[in-house]
Amino acid sequence: MSDRKPMAGSGGDRYVPMDQRTGKSSVVFFTRDLSAEGLIRIYDRVGQVLEGRVAVKLHTGERMGPNIIPRPWVKQLLAERLPDASIVETNTYYEGDRYTTEQHRETLAVNGWDFCPVDITDADGTAVLPVKGGKWFSEMHVGKNLPAYDALLVMTHFKGHTMGGFGGSNKNIGIGCADGRIGKKAIHTNSRGMWGIDKEELMERMTESCKATVDHFAPHICFVNVLRNMSVSCDCEGTEAEPVVTPDIGIVASLDILAADSACIDLVYQLPMQGGKALIERIESRHGLRQLTYMQELGMGSSRYTLVDIDNGDREITASDAVSAIDPVWKPDRFNVFWGHNRRG
Repeated sequence: MSDRKPMAGSGGDRYVPMDQRTGKSSVVFFTRDLSAEGLIRIYDRVGQVLEGRVAVKLHTGERMGPNIIPRPWVKQLLAERLPDASIVETNTYYEGDRYTTEQHRETLAVNGWDFCPVDITDADGTAVLPVKGGKWFSEMHVGKNLPAYDALLVMTHFKGHTMGGFGGSNKNIGIGCADGRIGKKAIHTNSRGMWGIDKEELMERMTESCKATVDHFAPHICFVNVLRNMSVSCDCEGTEAEPVVTPDIGIVASLDILAADSACIDLVYQLPMQGGKALIERIESRHGLRQLTYMQELGMGSSRYTLVDIDNGDREITASDAVSAIDPVWKPDRFNVFWGHNRRG
């Protein structure tokens, strides 16, 4: 890498509509079926690339966090499709319910993730993966055990994020696979403090971290994003997450990480009657859209895609079509086991 200090890009607060994007088009599958059956059906469209020892990266959440992907859905998917897989996680950079491996194990039990193996991959140290073409990093520290897997299913609860604007597949891997002491510190911290890096620079750093993991597993990696209980807060805020106001949308899946995250953003922006207003404000105020444009600059995928409606004979639809019938008011479902601030009002 050059000795010259890198400069962050711009435009992370500006949404780019589909008709202004360039490049090839990828395929993104979509279902409105927010259930274990819906998750399995959409997984089947992308899961064929997984082989050998499979890791499943998802956000297992802080203790009693109300907005994580419902545990019964994941349990059924793994039982029926990936019985030998392990969930993979890393310890947190901040002090909380998952700061140490011991605390993390206790939180996993409280949240019910003890039905299958959960590998806290940085429990015994780190491994180093190269970052190809990065301007902030030439390498990224991840959990020591992560490279022992042959394939990676990235199963993401799509939502807002206090610093990243939104958390999609890019954030799930970029922050979630970086180890808790070295990798996450490199992404977040500068001379201004522990959380001194923000806006476009933060988006670029997390994206380069993500690229290290995506490149390592390619082509044996796929992406499933669940658009449900989309608080403007991340799952890392647990019971303190802001109440959900954005209506649930469905599930998307793709072999292209940028297409998957772009589709989620488009679905939120196209919600009727300003249903996505709160989440859009969070995304733009944090300049989170730089995640998408920087993924494209790094050659990680395409922001152009064909949206395939698996509920209706694989008909090609637009994001606007997909959300046209959605009520703009969020309604909880029976899987809201932990409530947190969702009970307000």
